[in-house]
Amino acid sequence: MRAFFIWLASFRLRTLLRTAFLLLIVAVIAMAVAVLQEEKQRSYDNYRASFAKTKAQIINRLYQPSGLLALLNPRWDAEAAAQGRPVVLPFAAIDFDDQTKARNAIEMAGCLVPYRNHASLCVAIGNNPWAGGFIYAAGTFASGPLEAHRIGDEYLDGAHRVRVTVALREQTWRWIAPFELLSGASAGAGGMRGRFTGYVEQEQRNYKGARPVREFRGWVWQAERCADGEGNDGDSATCPHQSFFSLRLPIDALRDALFREPKPQWPPLDLDQFKVRIEVLAPGEGAPLFDNQTASAVSPFSLHELSSLLLPGETLTLRKAGSRNASIVQLGGRDEAQEITSPLLTRLIRVLPVEHIDTPVVEFEDEINTPLGRYELHLRGDARSVNKTLSAVATRVSSFVGAMLGAIVLAWLVIEVGIIRRIAKLTRRTRGLSRTVQTEGGSERYDRYDWADLRGHDELGILATGLDDLLRRVKEDAERERIRAEQEKDMWHAVGHEIMSPLQSLLALHGNADDPSHRYISRMQQAVRVLYGGASPSEAFQSSYLTVQPLDIAEFLRNVAENAGIADVACVAADAPVLVRADEYPLEDVFSHVLKNADRHRTPGTPITLRLETAPTTATIEIHNQGSPIPDGLLEKVFEYGVSGHDAESGHGASGNRGQGLFVARTYMAKMGGTIGARNTDNGVSFLLTLQRVAV
Repeated sequence: MRAFFIWLASFRLRTLLRTAFLLLIVAVIAMAVAVLQEEKQRSYDNYRASFAKTKAQIINRLYQPSGLLALLNPRWDAEAAAQGRPVVLPFAAIDFDDQTKARNAIEMAGCLVPYRNHASLCVAIGNNPWAGGFIYAAGTFASGPLEAHRIGDEYLDGAHRVRVTVALREQTWRWIAPFELLSGASAGAGGMRGRFTGYVEQEQRNYKGARPVREFRGWVWQAERCADGEGNDGDSATCPHQSFFSLRLPIDALRDALFREPKPQWPPLDLDQFKVRIEVLAPGEGAPLFDNQTASAVSPFSLHELSSLLLPGETLTLRKAGSRNASIVQLGGRDEAQEITSPLLTRLIRVLPVEHIDTPVVEFEDEINTPLGRYELHLRGDARSVNKTLSAVATRVSSFVGAMLGAIVLAWLVIEVGIIRRIAKLTRRTRGLSRTVQTEGGSERYDRYDWADLRGHDELGILATGLDDLLRRVKEDAERERIRAEQEKDMWHAVGHEIMSPLQSLLALHGNADDPSHRYISRMQQAVRVLYGGASPSEAFQSSYLTVQPLDIAEFLRNVAENAGIADVACVAADAPVLVRADEYPLEDVFSHVLKNADRHRTPGTPITLRLETAPTTATIEIHNQGSPIPDGLLEKVFEYGVSGHDAESGHGASGNRGQGLFVARTYMAKMGGTIGARNTDNGVSFLLTLQRVAV
């Protein structure tokens, strides 16, 4: 586990940098999502507040005369106005013989449809059927000073006149009404005032004996100032002046229907089929000054304009009270020009939570009272419609968030390529070099490691330069060490060759195996043979080959005690044979090295004891000497190559000792399947040698 954490720590710097950038990216995204969530919450709250205001605006607009007019005439538009389709006024009737009252009534009601050339027209009926079956027509036109019809003149085309045509229920009424000055009135200061006297239109020009229509009433008032505002009547008699007229048209079919039925239907169900044509004619046979069916009318206010008050997703339904299935109009909020939205952002906004919202659907109901009955208003909205607007805004802002994230990623890549990548290479090569030093040999092991591509003038470059220089020095030292080892090996070859020849001659002189000299000459040959051909003593001992065979360890210990060449060596061993697996000559070397070490460090005058203890499968020999103990830190280290003595500070013995004896002892014991160890006792040190017993 500790090795794992050490390995993990080698990535700490890279992990820290990458984690910092990753957290920065997550923080930017989290901040953007938090802002979206807050904006969605604010949008939902604002939507509910504005929805109530929308309802108040709609009701207020409908209670105005123009709103009531639109409510009472839901299918009236510019095309219907151009055809002369009458509208139902929010008033019982029009005071047609008073210019101010008549003008205020039609302007407030909003039925006055503008035309080109300072012209306008309102064709309407009152909302009270008992005011009489009349159609009212009022409006303006522009012309020069009005020419009046002279009393007694049988021809009407010498004066300004109005031609009226009404078509309804397969019947047609036509009137021609010339302008007549009132008695005592004349053109002058304050403009001109007169009336239109209505006659049933005839095909011939001569209206001799024709009587005016009694119920036909018409009035006209011409302004003194020019319609274009350039002067007044006294300054320019030829400039156009605007005239306001008001007509009351008697329709027998409407009056008869009122008294023919016990509960008359008002307004008439076929009001959409009524057509009223108003033509203002100049003196003579020229083109009309104004014709409502040929001029272009400007669309008046209609219920469809209420859709401008509705937001996308909101619907407005108006119906007559009591008729649930028949809607007068059903409007929906118009979607504005849709901006490009991100599907991902749209889904994200949709799933963001909103507090204090039980249901996103909001509904309001109300009633509007009119002279012709009650109307129900049902307004429905969905707060989720703000998601589209918020998604469009978020899509626009996402480019800035994306640019911020791109800048972070770009900085990350720059650091990744410029720093982290170089750190990773440096770490990987350093770790590989460390493993190579521990496991491989030879100077060629360093050839595959090169920091030349990482050299530079910045901090990492300076570090790589230092490592590259250091590695080059190490390569040179390793090469010198290889050469020295080869030279040492050659020296061992020469020494071994020169020693083996005299030993071979001595062995021939003492050829008897029972001769003690033969035994020692054989040991010398084995020692030379072990070292002969080795690159170093440690490698030679480790690569030596032993012949393991049964050996009586009890007899062996008695011989060692008698022939060790060291004074006061006592042996405590059983008389019965104890067979172990060992090679006799290497085992003698083991005891020789251990006894010499014990003799060197024992208290003078004290004995060295060899004690044999047996177990069913092993035999243990304890070599004990009295003296100073081995420091705890050296109990295992004394068996390493080159370590000798009891100096705890340096771990090395006195000058002249190579620290080789105990290393050879442990190496030989391991090759024979045994072990060797040291321990401190109360009065000295004991070495324990354990060998495997031979099964009998």
